[in-house]
Amino acid sequence: MEKLRKAVTYERHDDDLSLYVSSIAALLKISNGFLAAALLSFTGILTETSMNVTFPELTKVFNVTLDTVQWITTGYLLMVTIIMATTAYLLKKFKSQTIHLLAAIAFVVGDVMCATAPTFTILMSGRLIQAIATGLSTPLMFHIIFNKIPAGRIGSMTGLAGMVISLAPALGPTYGGTISSTMSWRMIFWLILPIIVISWYLGSRYIRIDPVGTGGFDVISLIFLAATLFSFVFGVSKAGKYSLLSGQVVIPFIIGLISLAVFIYSDTHGKTQLLDIRILKWLSTSLSAFTYFALQFVNIGVSFLIPVYCQYVLHSSPFIAGLVLLPGSLVGAAISPYAGHLADSKGYAFPIILGLSSMTLGGFLFFGIQAVLTAWIVLLIYTFLRFGFNMGFSNTISNAMLNVPRKYTADVNSLFSMLQQFAGSIGVGIMAAVMAISQNNGTGSLAARSFVGGRYDFLLATLLSATALIAAIMNFRLQKRTKLNIEESD
Repeated sequence: MEKLRKAVTYERHDDDLSLYVSSIAALLKISNGFLAAALLSFTGILTETSMNVTFPELTKVFNVTLDTVQWITTGYLLMVTIIMATTAYLLKKFKSQTIHLLAAIAFVVGDVMCATAPTFTILMSGRLIQAIATGLSTPLMFHIIFNKIPAGRIGSMTGLAGMVISLAPALGPTYGGTISSTMSWRMIFWLILPIIVISWYLGSRYIRIDPVGTGGFDVISLIFLAATLFSFVFGVSKAGKYSLLSGQVVIPFIIGLISLAVFIYSDTHGKTQLLDIRILKWLSTSLSAFTYFALQFVNIGVSFLIPVYCQYVLHSSPFIAGLVLLPGSLVGAAISPYAGHLADSKGYAFPIILGLSSMTLGGFLFFGIQAVLTAWIVLLIYTFLRFGFNMGFSNTISNAMLNVPRKYTADVNSLFSMLQQFAGSIGVGIMAAVMAISQNNGTGSLAARSFVGGRYDFLLATLLSATALIAAIMNFRLQKRTKLNIEESD
């Protein structure tokens, strides 16, 4: 680690050239290991968003309805979330190289199944197997950072990880639309196989993190966690079609709450643990977890809402409705490494609070000037909002990691990765339900009803961003107070 620290801070000693060279070699090995996990995570997210544009075609190819086809994305995200919940155990129990190999194999198997799928059932099965790869690779990417990179450079590296997570959704619809229009939707899967081969090669050579813990695996907790996530997402998906007090909505939520209670009890009282959720007893960790959840909820929810709003209210074409997201997504991806560098140099409070302030202002602008919105204005405000998201997103998990004992980093990694995926799926579900309720129960034209639904969604995004901003301010005041107490006691 001392060699690596010298390489990262660029401290060259003329009297010890061999130390400098070996330090650079160590840094390159870690960078290549990070790249291996990042490529796997990137392709997983890329296929997730690229398939969304193929839904109309898939309904005809497999003779299924649109609400059935959408489970290619919803089911995929749920599986990713569930697998991420297991990584706290897996990263402690198995070598990281082994986990990466398993992820690469799962991706290839699922990818080939999807590319050759003769039925929708096979396609869905292939997507679920691919979800295993994404569920393993994204936490592994952060695990490499938090175990191999010195604290003074963690912000910059998590910024790069944030860029990967942001860039893939931005490119996905363009990639999927181009390939399906010029070749075949099946080529979406065939063309990314070489990337997986490169990822496997780099991972087999450069990922080297040994397990640090033992213990059994809590199957009961996993089952009830999966039931919790599925029940909540299923209930939200029905809210737009049925009354909020109908059995189709209420019963899944009741099942979800019961499952959540059983999961919490099992995980905290059993002899084995899925992940140590007792890390939430630290107020700083809980506040960071809420902030992380809110950031992703607003980001993914608004990214879903804007194309729908542009088409229904502004009467934009599907091409324009999707294109308004691209500049903001690219700006967000580009700003992410800088946001991490800013955290390393000036501390985490400044970029996170700046980011949440920008998101709150962006949501308020959508809400406040909704009556005069055009596609160009939407593009500009969304770009501003994505700037805020990427200033705060990766830095939030980095800050949380640095404020828990090292033995809990795998649990924080697993929990936050899981929250990220769940926030995205529930964010889309709730904003879609709000829009659907307004469209199905309002008065006036479809555009007028969609305008009202968009207004409620923009208000929700603003209030949630503002609440997260307050939570972040409280968090950094708490951290500052704790640090002062430690210094005084010394």
